[in-house]
Amino acid sequence: MAHLLGAEALHVDFGTGPVLGSVSIGLDDGDRIGVVGANGAGKSSLLKALAGRLEPHGGRITIARGTRIGVLDQSDHVDTALTVAQAIVGDMDQHEWAADPRVRDIMSGLVPDLPADAIVGDLSGGQQRRVALAHVLVGDHDAVFLDEPTNHLDVEGVTWLAEHLKRRWSGNRGALLVVTHDRWFLDEVTTKTWEVHDGEVDMYEGGYAAYVLQRVERDRIANVTEQRRQNLMRKELAWLRRGAPARTSKPKFRIDAANALIADVPPIRDSVKLHRMAAARLGKDVVELVRVGVTYGDKEVIRDLDWNIGPGDRIGLLGENGAGKSTLLRLVTGEQKPTSGRVKTGITVRVAQLSQQLAELEEHADERVSAVVKQFSSITLSDGQEMTPGQLLERMGFTSAQLKTPVGRLSGGQRRRLQLLVVLLSEPNVLVLDEPTNDLDTDMLAALEDLLDAWPGTLIVVSHDRYLMERITDTQFAVVDGGLRHLPGGVDEYVELSRQRRAGGAGIGTFGRDDARAGSGAPRQDDAAATVRAALPAAAATPASSAPTLSGAERREVEKELKAVERRMAKLEELTEGTHNEMVMHDQSDFTGLAAFMKTLKAYEDETAQLEERWLELSERLG
Repeated sequence: MAHLLGAEALHVDFGTGPVLGSVSIGLDDGDRIGVVGANGAGKSSLLKALAGRLEPHGGRITIARGTRIGVLDQSDHVDTALTVAQAIVGDMDQHEWAADPRVRDIMSGLVPDLPADAIVGDLSGGQQRRVALAHVLVGDHDAVFLDEPTNHLDVEGVTWLAEHLKRRWSGNRGALLVVTHDRWFLDEVTTKTWEVHDGEVDMYEGGYAAYVLQRVERDRIANVTEQRRQNLMRKELAWLRRGAPARTSKPKFRIDAANALIADVPPIRDSVKLHRMAAARLGKDVVELVRVGVTYGDKEVIRDLDWNIGPGDRIGLLGENGAGKSTLLRLVTGEQKPTSGRVKTGITVRVAQLSQQLAELEEHADERVSAVVKQFSSITLSDGQEMTPGQLLERMGFTSAQLKTPVGRLSGGQRRRLQLLVVLLSEPNVLVLDEPTNDLDTDMLAALEDLLDAWPGTLIVVSHDRYLMERITDTQFAVVDGGLRHLPGGVDEYVELSRQRRAGGAGIGTFGRDDARAGSGAPRQDDAAATVRAALPAAAATPASSAPTLSGAERREVEKELKAVERRMAKLEELTEGTHNEMVMHDQSDFTGLAAFMKTLKAYEDETAQLEERWLELSERLG
């Protein structure tokens, strides 16, 4: 592999202490490197220095002759006088770039909603950022440096970008250096990780999941205390191995070592206990939408929607811009009244929303952090632990020195963390998070997720960060065509259905009335097959006319087996629920016993998956 560039004894200091101190690193053909670290640790400074956009205060950088580097950093802006096409492809004639499949793919992946002749100055900040990213990707570069490229991209856009970068270069050609807090994206496109901290750069093999494992091992080898070993990163690793099918089916690191490290880590979230505590705080009624419709002028955004949100539900909402996600959130929070239908809210419900604009902190801009939280009392988490405002501040990474800092002088990430704590300390029992990952680094995201795991209430999340979506929610819905569609397959199902729609397939349909009433998508014990029916994509539905003709005896046999499958699925559902309840009552320090429960639950899960496949086969035979 050819060496592209290197840094020797790189030093950067802006007068407040070294951001980078005597760092020596290199970049070769074939490298796919993700850069992680706390906000302010020096990730962007490292990228700019290596790209030649920042003059280091010491050391030297060498670049191989002829190496072409494409860079997108957070300060990049597009000439607002240009058209979208000019900003992306320069002076190339339309017939030239329109005939280039690579350019067409980039424009359809990043700016599908923008006319080529639109003026950049008329676009939103997010749209301009996407144009700048498209301009970098169109270029023929040996190395591409990207600083937070997933900002302003929705789930589909992030997925497209990951696929583009994976196929951009053939073999061990080209190099990628990307700074991002999007952990799914890191795991998808990177094969090495650089962690920037305390002026140093630590190097790890593998993407985010492998990096987490090695950090845990590093702590263990350093002979830290048992309490330190059972830190957030071990919990993060446990979820990576247990809760993300896309990763556990094709692990990128040593499975045996990972299993040994997480053998005594209990499940990240006790759903039964959370639902029980949430029900005690909320009662049975939370928020129910009954035949709700919303129109703006002649445009119908929500149509005849039924949705029942229950206590302790953890729901993720996906959908394109303009699909109606924000409208749906405003209906839930009570900020907006429906044009038709009604919204029923339980009498004990207290809704809080984490806004993107940090509105909760505006009135506290001149107050110190300590004064802001002093007005609140302690809160109780689902595990019975009582946490004071000071403990929560420490848990979310605030130092004693920062407690004396006026809110208006905090960094974006610090304000975001304080905003979340202020919202949680106000003790809502329904929490709405709208793009909560903005300005948070990977460690703070892990701390946020850990805190929400034990928060006893109903949670509704809108986010383009699919890692966070999969991590903190138990069920996902797509907002499409004025309604909701349950996504049993999660974000992967949403991406696939969106891809089918773009390709002219049946695409994403909407829930029928009975399915929409299922609320969070939890299976109903009186109809075990309802979940399977919801899981069947509209594009996969088989018309009755295409089903093979069965004789009367054959049909009776198929119907008999189908009913037997449904009865067994219902029984497994009851057994699973009972096992969860037993786990709640079991001694939580008995890890051997808890492991036995987990083994039983895994067996139930495997059998259910086999039965669902058989149910689909039998249903297709019946037409």
